[in-house]
Amino acid sequence: MKGRKPRLLSLSEADKSELQKIVRSGKTEQRIARRARILLALASPQTIVNELAKYVQMTPTAIWQICRRYDERGIEAIYDAPRSGRPRFFSLFGES
Repeated sequence: MKGRKPRLLSLSEADKSELQKIVRSGKTEQRIARRARILLALASPQTIVNELAKYVQMTPTAIWQICRRYDERGIEAIYDAPRSGRPRFFSLFGES
């Protein structure tokens, strides 16, 4: 079979418990919970990336990207990166 050889993602016990807590929380944004589920699944040697991609409705490339982000940034990989742009300004009295 052609393609990249699957590799086992090694999660520390602290990261694993934090990811499980995030997944179980009812207040977590779904995109963050989905990334946490992906990292937890990739820690299992039985996980097949193509099947996982279908289950979470993402491409295998996006799953590998989350994996690479975890290697680079750790648990912070599940959160969105800060975006540039003008900060929001709220006026209490309708002034601009």
